[in-house]
Amino acid sequence: MDAELVARLRAEMDYEEARTAPPEGFPRFPDLPAGRYIDPAFFELERASIWSRSWMLAVHADELPEVGSFVLWEDAGAPVLIVRGQDRKVRAFYNTCRHRGAPVVRERSGQVSRLRCQYHSWTYDLEGRLVAVPDACDFVDLDRSCRALVALRCESWGPWVFVNQDPGAAPLLESLASIPEEMREFEPQSLRLVDKHGFDLACNWKVAIEAFLEVYHLKHIHPRSVNQLLDHRRSAMGLLRGGHSRMVTAKRPERVGEAEVPQGLPDIPGVGTLARITNVAYFAFPNLVTPLDSTGFPFLLFWPRDIRRTRMEVLWFGPCWEGDELPAFWKQFIPIFDVVLREDTENLAWIQTSLDSAGFRGVPLGYQERRIYHFHEQVDRAIGPERIPEVLRVESCVGPYVERPR
Repeated sequence: MDAELVARLRAEMDYEEARTAPPEGFPRFPDLPAGRYIDPAFFELERASIWSRSWMLAVHADELPEVGSFVLWEDAGAPVLIVRGQDRKVRAFYNTCRHRGAPVVRERSGQVSRLRCQYHSWTYDLEGRLVAVPDACDFVDLDRSCRALVALRCESWGPWVFVNQDPGAAPLLESLASIPEEMREFEPQSLRLVDKHGFDLACNWKVAIEAFLEVYHLKHIHPRSVNQLLDHRRSAMGLLRGGHSRMVTAKRPERVGEAEVPQGLPDIPGVGTLARITNVAYFAFPNLVTPLDSTGFPFLLFWPRDIRRTRMEVLWFGPCWEGDELPAFWKQFIPIFDVVLREDTENLAWIQTSLDSAGFRGVPLGYQERRIYHFHEQVDRAIGPERIPEVLRVESCVGPYVERPR
């Protein structure tokens, strides 16, 4: 973060601690309609308009270490093959042979020299070109150049590989607004993949994400864990274009010294003072949450399995270490963090049940929950408000509070 942004965030945290009401003129949010979480037609609009047209994190470069390394990625719905080519470039293709649609890989990951259809052995090179067809003489006027694997947009932010099924989407780094520039001090290119695991949640994907977009809940859900470290009254929230957002929450001064690095902990040396004495957390629309720390940090990804089920995936990244053995710090710390995640998510199945109740009429959000309303406004923009029944739309309220590019 540059000095101007750091100074502004410090001032905003001071303001938040001192305020006794929302800023003058801040709007009253209309209730979020309950149907946004339980209406099957709305869920189908999301599936067709968000998950097929957004940039989504698929893999980390460590998962594709060599030429021919591949990962079969299906989190966004369609089966996608992500592979490192002979030129070491990472590409994404639908895992669909151009003959009769059989997969060209079946394993979740591996390494190959060619991509071979599992049905009739049509064969493609690592760049997706059709290079071999058994009994090719039987196919009249077969033009192999027109039968390459169908590619998807595939672009990287540092070591993180994103995929987008929309060929007309804006470039990845442009779509992420100011997040890559603000996170530069965390030295993404130097980070290794530490761990990857996940949890199944019995709730709508938006219910799951919303649990991580505010700190209003800290003293109630995390009284003996996160609330002991973070002061929720000193939380500066920024609404970024594209539905993205930032939340910078001060660590309690008695728990951490100014920019101190405890001995023996992993450390990302480029991280500045502010990010060492606060928790900086970003949300990248549609489904990525990352609470940052100078020791390393997770990406939390939320994948809808159906209208009432979500898979939360947790990917940990840390500064490079010598050898292949995982440092002892991560073996101890990740299970502790998982306990915090369980605290964050233990109410979600109960909430989803309540959403189906006639007693649930809508969600009244407060000023501390403005990132949630901003998120919902972007959901509607992604779908197209004119396609959403009026009773399920959200009113545009936060536009004047979205940060403008500097």
